[in-house]
Amino acid sequence: MSTPIRRVVFPLLPAVLFGLVRPPQLTADVGDPVAGRSGAKRPQNTGLVPLNPQETVLIDVKGKRVLIRSKVVFRSGTLEMLACLKHTKEHESILSVDAQAFVIHSALLRIGAKQGKPVRFTPEYAPPHGQHIDVFLTWTGVDGRRHRVRAQEWVRYSIHRYHAVLMKHKPADLTIPKDEELRYAESRGELLWYGPMNAEKRDQLLARSNSAAYRKAIRWFFEQAQSRPMSARWVFAGSGFRTDEDTGKQYYWAEGGDLICVANFPSATLDIAAESSATGDALLFEAWQERIPPVDTEVMIELIPVSEKNSTTDNDKRGQATQDTAARSGRTES
Repeated sequence: MSTPIRRVVFPLLPAVLFGLVRPPQLTADVGDPVAGRSGAKRPQNTGLVPLNPQETVLIDVKGKRVLIRSKVVFRSGTLEMLACLKHTKEHESILSVDAQAFVIHSALLRIGAKQGKPVRFTPEYAPPHGQHIDVFLTWTGVDGRRHRVRAQEWVRYSIHRYHAVLMKHKPADLTIPKDEELRYAESRGELLWYGPMNAEKRDQLLARSNSAAYRKAIRWFFEQAQSRPMSARWVFAGSGFRTDEDTGKQYYWAEGGDLICVANFPSATLDIAAESSATGDALLFEAWQERIPPVDTEVMIELIPVSEKNSTTDNDKRGQATQDTAARSGRTES
């Protein structure tokens, strides 16, 4: 049996955790963590120990991983979360988890994950940091086959958004139909494109003008309009606490729902180590609908802390930051 659960305690939280974690002698038979709790006979001695009464958060101390049962709740649209807490942000999160965030935080600490600090916006932007956490998703498809992917494969840079290129003057030989997704904003000196673009449309647009700046812009729009998985990695930012002025009681911020984020939040337990707006019209990522199974599909989230020797190098971080910044701004110069 794993280390007694009474030791899996978030050191800054009150002893109420003891009442929320089921004693280990009642949890030896946890079964297949992906198959769910449908009543099928469960194998013994899996090495996984549930940390909450719902048995939705499981810890594998020996394997140094945390498993979280979840369900698909959202498949199409812009995202703030990969996973939120149940009854919080299901309208902008692919997965919903029936658990308390601090239990997941505690589990990560128990397997040795190093907590960092959440994003800071003032006096200037500072990205969230902490130990990198690999996130995998496992589910059973409608064909009965088991699937396991990196969570980034379900999140793509948004293609349903405007991109802009600075262009002081519209090319003299360029005509833009009124019903076109292409626009020229004369007041701002910007050429704009909205949404996906296929190769046929790219070639049609290129044929409209001989301007080198215009043709460069169209090629850039085409690149940005293709589906690309999120490149950013998650870090254990660790959220934070607020204190009730009347009672003096502390509350863990992530209990508001911000569990595994793709838009930066100071309250996030896990956040991405790249600047990502939480503003509605500037959200950087969207759900990759074609890759996500139907709503209500049970999905096991697997959190694995990444050792420093396998972490991204400083040069890789700088390269990723450049790529993410360009995608975030949605604009470039011709």
